[in-house]
Amino acid sequence: MTDFCRERPWPPSRTGPGAGHARRGPGGVAPAARPATHTGRYGAWLAALAALLPFLSLAARADDWPQWRGPNRDGVWAEREVLETLPPEGLKLRWRHPVARGFSSPVVAGGRVYVTDAELLEPRVRESFFCLDAESGAVLWRHSADADYPEWIFLPDQRRGPGSTPIVHGGKVHALGGFGHLVCLDAAKGELIWERDLRHEHKLRDLPLDASPLIEGDRLIVFIGGRPGAAVVAFDRATGRELWRALDESSTHSSPVVIGAGGARQLILWTQESVVSLDPANGAVLWREPLPTSADHAVATPVFQEGRLLVAGLMFGLEAARPAATVAWPQTRAVARRVLSNTSTALILEGHVYSARSPGTFVALDATSGEQVWETDAVTDLKTGASIHVTRNGGSAVLFTDKGELIRERLSPGGYEERGRVRLIEPTWPFAGRNVAWAAPAFANRCVFARNDEEVLCASLAARR
Repeated sequence: MTDFCRERPWPPSRTGPGAGHARRGPGGVAPAARPATHTGRYGAWLAALAALLPFLSLAARADDWPQWRGPNRDGVWAEREVLETLPPEGLKLRWRHPVARGFSSPVVAGGRVYVTDAELLEPRVRESFFCLDAESGAVLWRHSADADYPEWIFLPDQRRGPGSTPIVHGGKVHALGGFGHLVCLDAAKGELIWERDLRHEHKLRDLPLDASPLIEGDRLIVFIGGRPGAAVVAFDRATGRELWRALDESSTHSSPVVIGAGGARQLILWTQESVVSLDPANGAVLWREPLPTSADHAVATPVFQEGRLLVAGLMFGLEAARPAATVAWPQTRAVARRVLSNTSTALILEGHVYSARSPGTFVALDATSGEQVWETDAVTDLKTGASIHVTRNGGSAVLFTDKGELIRERLSPGGYEERGRVRLIEPTWPFAGRNVAWAAPAFANRCVFARNDEEVLCASLAARR
């Protein structure tokens, strides 16, 4: 129990907004043009503007970070005109705001920051969902409610808050509390739209839920390890009505992703028993690879980049003609060889894997063979629970460590090349004789947003002119 609850660093996945199209007449034919009068030209201008609005709206959201691991749930930060090196004097702090306990990441959408926390008011626990102004940090709204937590949460070395990161989509924010309180809130006002008590509905164990929800079409999908046959459950995201449930397997801290491969959409999950692909439309199993792993080691989010699927340290080859997979490397079934890190998620770039490796080194591997290209111990301390969150930005990366440090690093198979580091936030979670910062940061508006068990802050990463 202790290892499971404490080894989990952060949870922590996304839906790509669809592009709009100009409306057409019957049979897909554009409506007839109006005569070129002043009114007609004005109407044509309005029609053209209306056709562009979906694209303008998409552009306005391009810098958002609305869910776990960013816009596409892949740990990629696409903004430009940001600092390529980090100044030794530190970053410019824009604001900070007090929060209570939690490992969940902040998310940023539409000029707002959303974050969850829990106040441990023994014998009660109060979970809150904050909405802050991204520019100033001012509170725009707060939704709070008493939550059903197990009694062990009040033990001195177990005091924690939610680990699952919210997701913002279509004017709503969906958030999963630490032990199964699922809510849908109006993103602008914080009003409750619907809620579900998953702990009792699906007979959940008294263990924290750290996997972050995702949205696929009209479905909100949560990985909760429920019973019977409810390891993963899909809900109508508008109403909260259950659409399907699947798998008699146990939950982990790994957040699921949806990928497009083999001519199908595939929901990839890492349970304590296997890596499994499901049809996100109905929960049907597409393929499954047995991989017995304890929950405190199953933390990394599956990574699908450059046509490769990496789950922790297990690389899959995906078939092109049908949804199927085979293990590319390693061939051994030893868990120690199939898990690179029990705290962090890797990145694939230009044929190489860049990843933390327990207990704190940082490595580059050949993505085809799995052979190690280089290794460094210069990123963080070599201690149990060391974490290195890797976020790609162009051809380089931003690393965030368990020490609360932000590092700029050039991703290259030639070796580790650091381009500055700063202390971003204080580690506050007590673990293995020290404090750690495990919650992954968010990147949006040329800023970094980070949290610990005491505050959430925003610091500028905009390039100086």
